[in-house]
Amino acid sequence: MADNQITVVGNITRDPELKFLTSGNAAMKFSIAVSRRWQNRQTQEWEEKTSYFDVQAYGSLAENCANSLQKGTRVIVSGRMEQRTWETESGDKRSAFEISADEIAPSLKWATAVVTRTPRAEGSGFSAPAERPTSSRPQESTPTYAFDEEPF
Repeated sequence: MADNQITVVGNITRDPELKFLTSGNAAMKFSIAVSRRWQNRQTQEWEEKTSYFDVQAYGSLAENCANSLQKGTRVIVSGRMEQRTWETESGDKRSAFEISADEIAPSLKWATAVVTRTPRAEGSGFSAPAERPTSSRPQESTPTYAFDEEPF
C-alpha cells in the first residue's frame, strides 16, 4: 500500500479526456470537485468550501472511465497524490498536485449503476475495454508507463 494513499468523493467537472501515449497506452484525465459543508457555530449559518483536483488514470482504467463517466457524475477516487513540476516557455517554474488513480467508481449514494464486466486481455492482469475507441494504435499489452511522457 502506498504511503500517500488518498480517497476523495466528488463530482466530475468536465468529461474525461482520453488520449493514447506514444507507447500506445491509454491515459485519461478529468477534474473533480470535492465539497465540504459545515455549520458556523457563531453565526449558525451553513458554510461550504469546494476543492478541485485533477485525476489521471492509465491503461484499462482510463479507457473504462472514458467509456462510462461524464461531467456531473459523482465518483469515488482512490489513488496517490503526486506533484508534477514543469518550466514555462518564459522560464518560470510551476507545479501542480494531481491524483494518480488506482480505482475510480461511481458513487451510489444518489444514483444507480449497471456494471458490465469487460473481458480480460489475454496474458495480462488487465481488463480489455468492451468498446475500443476507433484509432490505429498497437494491440494492448501489459502497460508500462514512462513518466517522461506528458499525456496532457
